[in-house]
Amino acid sequence: MRGAARIVSAAEAVAAIPSDAAVAVGGFVGSGHPELLTAALEKRFLESGEPRNLTLVYAAGQGDRGQRGLNHLAHPGLLKRVVGGHWNLAPRLGKLALENRIEAYNLPQGVVCVLFREIAAKRPGVITRVGMNTLVDPVRGGGRLNARTVEPLVERITLGGEEWLWYRAFPIRVGLIRGSVADRRGNLALDREALVGDVLPIAQAARNCGGIVIAQVERLVERLPDPKSVRVPGILVDALVVSEGEGHDQTFAEAFNEAYVCAGPPPAAPPPLPFSERKIIARRALAEIARGDVVNLGIGLPEAVAAVAAEEGRLGDFTLTVESGPIGGIPAGGLSFGCSAWPEAVVDQPSQFDFYDGGGLDFAALGAVEVDAEGSVNVTNFAGRFAGVGGFVNISQSAKRLVFCFTFHAGDLEVKVEEGRLAIVKEGKHSKWVKRVSQIGFYGPSALARGQQVFYVTERAVFALTPRGLELREVAPGIDLKTSVLDLMAFAPQVGVLKPMPAACFQK
Repeated sequence: MRGAARIVSAAEAVAAIPSDAAVAVGGFVGSGHPELLTAALEKRFLESGEPRNLTLVYAAGQGDRGQRGLNHLAHPGLLKRVVGGHWNLAPRLGKLALENRIEAYNLPQGVVCVLFREIAAKRPGVITRVGMNTLVDPVRGGGRLNARTVEPLVERITLGGEEWLWYRAFPIRVGLIRGSVADRRGNLALDREALVGDVLPIAQAARNCGGIVIAQVERLVERLPDPKSVRVPGILVDALVVSEGEGHDQTFAEAFNEAYVCAGPPPAAPPPLPFSERKIIARRALAEIARGDVVNLGIGLPEAVAAVAAEEGRLGDFTLTVESGPIGGIPAGGLSFGCSAWPEAVVDQPSQFDFYDGGGLDFAALGAVEVDAEGSVNVTNFAGRFAGVGGFVNISQSAKRLVFCFTFHAGDLEVKVEEGRLAIVKEGKHSKWVKRVSQIGFYGPSALARGQQVFYVTERAVFALTPRGLELREVAPGIDLKTSVLDLMAFAPQVGVLKPMPAACFQK
């Protein structure tokens, strides 16, 4: 009979990780990452040189742009290959990829977390249209990020006379996951974790591939009172590491926030967002959200849409969701991104992406690094680093209505408003408007074929995606069309029947 779970130190646990293994790590930005385990794995490698040549696999970026999270694993020799959804929070990994010292793949976050399920079930992989005509499509590189990376992990196939992308399954030998509490038979509950994430499919994948599952938990109890609270059953867990709070903050920004694990009542409205170009853009994007919409807001500038909605008393008009699993509530930002305060529900990450990919999103607001004449968008490659697509590809392909939110130029842009008229005090250093984006995360012509409504909202102008390419629809009051818009673009957009941007966007 199965007895008690094996309780070990972090050092003892990671000593069981063999060289040449594929290691899947759970977590989302700063939430749910098994920090104690990745720190111990780094320590073991630096002291002993073992294990070597690991393949790191993860769906969502985990890190703090510094030393924590997946940054612990960024050592030549320790890693041979990385297959990840988002790279921006682990710049040490990105540096290895840029220097061509590891094999590096960037696949959509929603595909990777579902791929864990397919691996667990011994199916051939994920077959989907997510990523068609983007950087993850084999015709545009197949998500391979450098010259060292040659093996194709994505193929185009034909089924029923239609083309699909096949993301191939491969064995997972180690799963590193995190829970809040475990009982002595190894059953895991997540009562103090902000997210469910992909802990179960990672554990099932590693177990069914003949590998091992190591779980970091905050505390140990004799028995969990509610079997329905168990997110990972003990039959999947090989070793438990009890952190007693060490390396177990709820996110990389907050030790613990009760709002992330409780339903309402919602908190009082936050203080008004200071007036800036961000607020102008957020107000204009908010105008595109209809009552009853299911909404996703991307990280960065699109987060301001929620703040403006709260300020204007509109949060009750629609339901905010996050790709990590929360439904309802107010999405958090920064290193707590992925969590929501006072959510109505929190589902697992693969299920959230199933809902998104099937067309469940009515509206999404996302950022942009570059935009070109056909409406294609780059969010992955800029300023000498890999940011990665994360959930961007899934969300941008599936939302019925889509708004890209970004400043017209980036880098030290300063604006002011006087008597309802916008003035550019200091122009940004970097243009967002290019003839051809350097990497395609969103492909404009495919969006037209899908029938999506797509807008590009800046502080001074609003564009729409049309069969003729980008069409200028609105200009801010006080902005000279030629000198402050058209002359600053690397291509000539179509110019429709121009209207002024709504006056409400420019109220201080």
